[in-house]
Amino acid sequence: MAKNIGFKSYCWAVGTTSYRTDNFNMNIEWQLSLLKEFWNIPENRDRSWRGNNILQADCYAFLKEKGFVTGDANRPDKDAREKTSGLRDIGLLDDDRNVTEAGEALLKISQSKDFSSDNLLEIPKDSYLYFKQLLKTANDVDGKNVRPFAVFLYVIAKLQYLTYEEFTYLLPLCVDRETTEKIIKYIIMSRNGELNYEDIILSVLMEMDNYKLALQRFREEIVTEELVCSVGMNRKSAKYDKPYYRLYCLLKKIADNQENAVLEFYDTTKKLTNSKVGGAWRKYFFNSTARNVMKREGLSVLNDVPILKAKDEDEFKKEFFKIMHLFKAKATLSDYFDLNRRYFKITDIVIFEDNRVRLDVLPKCYIEMVNDDFLLFAFMQTDLLTKDVSLEKIHSSLEIDARKLYQKLSIVLGKDVADKESAKKVISDERYVRFNKLIDEHFDKDTLITLLQHFEERNDDEIRSIVTDNADIPTIFEYILGIIWYIISERKGNVLEFMNLSLEADLLPKTHAGGGEADIVWKYEKSSTYPEHTLLLEATLADGSNQRRMEMEPVSRHLGDYRLNHPLEEAYCVFVTTYLHINVISDFRIRKSAVYYDSAGEDYITGMKILPLQTSELKTLLKFEVKYPQIYKMFDKAYYSDEAPKEWYENNIVRETGAYGNFEH
Repeated sequence: MAKNIGFKSYCWAVGTTSYRTDNFNMNIEWQLSLLKEFWNIPENRDRSWRGNNILQADCYAFLKEKGFVTGDANRPDKDAREKTSGLRDIGLLDDDRNVTEAGEALLKISQSKDFSSDNLLEIPKDSYLYFKQLLKTANDVDGKNVRPFAVFLYVIAKLQYLTYEEFTYLLPLCVDRETTEKIIKYIIMSRNGELNYEDIILSVLMEMDNYKLALQRFREEIVTEELVCSVGMNRKSAKYDKPYYRLYCLLKKIADNQENAVLEFYDTTKKLTNSKVGGAWRKYFFNSTARNVMKREGLSVLNDVPILKAKDEDEFKKEFFKIMHLFKAKATLSDYFDLNRRYFKITDIVIFEDNRVRLDVLPKCYIEMVNDDFLLFAFMQTDLLTKDVSLEKIHSSLEIDARKLYQKLSIVLGKDVADKESAKKVISDERYVRFNKLIDEHFDKDTLITLLQHFEERNDDEIRSIVTDNADIPTIFEYILGIIWYIISERKGNVLEFMNLSLEADLLPKTHAGGGEADIVWKYEKSSTYPEHTLLLEATLADGSNQRRMEMEPVSRHLGDYRLNHPLEEAYCVFVTTYLHINVISDFRIRKSAVYYDSAGEDYITGMKILPLQTSELKTLLKFEVKYPQIYKMFDKAYYSDEAPKEWYENNIVRETGAYGNFEH
């Protein structure tokens, strides 16, 4: 009887694969707030979480009632544990799922809706808290403590960047100091063409005692289903590896030219329980997966791979063992990519773009200054995980002189950076360079028009796939409108300030719990075409009667309050929506002569300039590359028109916009 060989973990991950969520920042904040509310229910205050399936199921029911989870979980207690475990892992909740000191600090930031920077790295307050929490977060990998984020920062500072393949398949293998240094060396070799990442994965696995023992037993014993299941070391159960025995037998027949078992071999790969693993086997072995081609061509549909040329049974066994475990490991590691990416991105110091992972410019300077010291604490736990502490409390080496940081930034950017204000200026300049590059590469005219079409049809999945999955659709709509108006304004103005949105390090939007004011406030300097003025851009995806209720009052209130607070400024509002209700047009036209008072009823303004614009017309303006001077003139003329609301929009906006189609710009 083959004796089972135990699986041992060989990599780390942050969070849990059983809980993946869009709108990551928002859902963390929302879940913390809900759990605090759950424990404040009087009957829950004295109940214990651990081992209490009934309480855990009650927690799931509460989260469902509040809309945080949907559907009916087969095991609500397990689902509640999974939904909360990620926040426990990074210290925002404790083992009993109470909000910790660090969690309370995050809630305070979220509830204040003030995410501005107050730290040396010039990142948002919440991002800085996540940065500190991840520096403290540790995994237990087969008895070894490892802090994934600290290891990542050490590795990326040494290598300057990681490709997505390196980040996915090699970085999580860094579970101790020795392996980390080897991985860095191996990555350099692979970039020089001396190794490939699959060789590196196998080299790490084959240094582990259980893999050495499994390979030795596989080579020495007669191959049976029981033996294959034993040396497969399946994480869940040996029974899941039963199809590998059939794969072994069929491959052996093919390699020995005993029979044409190609089609049967192909079908058996589909019986592997992990679809990623099965797909990897088919990609590795087959140059065609069409069944009629397999029947017709037979063995010629197989790629020229080493196992089919093995000189003896021992070599065949070694190759089979290598293929089996390489594809398993790659599937496991690829499962963790999205998870690790989501957690690392919430620090707002890590940029994922163009198939590379790198650090933002100022954090990169900081990390490089303290880099070697990461190894002093990267492979140990801390009792400070749940606390909201300073960087130097996490480790004394993390405290640096701000002047030295600015000196390094000066060298990196080739600009004089003497203090915090000049650092903010050069960082802002660098962000605009990246933002313009982002627009050029990802948001050209055709893509923006396509996105507007998706907003009109509410193809939310398509929108997220093009832009981001860390923001809700209304936030993305405001972000895309900001980009469009930046292009319309000939890329003049501080659009990243004007948009009033929270952005990740890669300059894509993110949503926070509770929302907040996100209206776009655009400042225009005086030109030959228009006076100095302010434009409030209001955006909504609401339609029908819902639009009337949601937007008629807020839009006029925002403009009215702005003008009361800025009496010397000329200001007007453009209301952009995917569907424009006739009574919304009517209401905005009435505002032309309406009186608007402050809350005390003492100060007031007379008349508000509000111009509605449907995305159908915005697409036309984009298509024919109409710029703001022409649009300002069109809006100004439309505002002073006295036509009835029903005809007003058609004659002054639709027709005037459509007229640009008579010639290309």
